[in-house]
Amino acid sequence: MSNINKIIRKRRSVYPLQYLDKEIPKEIIRELLENANHAPTHRLTEPWRFKVFTGDRKRQLGEFLAKKYKETNSEFNDSKYEKIKSNTTKAGAILAIILHRDLKERVPEWEEVASVAIAVQNIWIALEQYNLGGYWSSPALSTYLGEHIALEENESCLGFFYIGYCEGSDRIVQKKPISEKVEWLY
Repeated sequence: MSNINKIIRKRRSVYPLQYLDKEIPKEIIRELLENANHAPTHRLTEPWRFKVFTGDRKRQLGEFLAKKYKETNSEFNDSKYEKIKSNTTKAGAILAIILHRDLKERVPEWEEVASVAIAVQNIWIALEQYNLGGYWSSPALSTYLGEHIALEENESCLGFFYIGYCEGSDRIVQKKPISEKVEWLY
């Protein structure tokens, strides 16, 4: 099996609780973002944007999201509130995943969302070479990000991508066989 096949098949979610307390160099984050920038995009709309949270900005993001959770949730839970705050500090970096919609709407929105998802997948696959893990969280709270940082009128947050150093990257997620998901038409 080729190296790229192995890397793709090892891709999995690694949650902030599993991260080691280690800062991620900016050069690595830049390299990951450069990989994202090579995602396919219809009509070259390049709809992906990322807001990178590191250092104290991670803590501030966690406090903002926890506060929004408390304000907007009628079934408030203290442990969930604390988890929202702490997850951001456990990550080495957090990328806010932003859809930057083509103002001319030359392509359907779903195509631009798909391009953003592929950009994130490019990052996810590249994490392996740095012994990093990642997790795409798409909480309802992400819709409030524009209250915390500046977003353009045509932008919306599709979630947060948490990144951190981790151990035990040999685990392969068992998927149902592809034969159960494909119909060959002859």
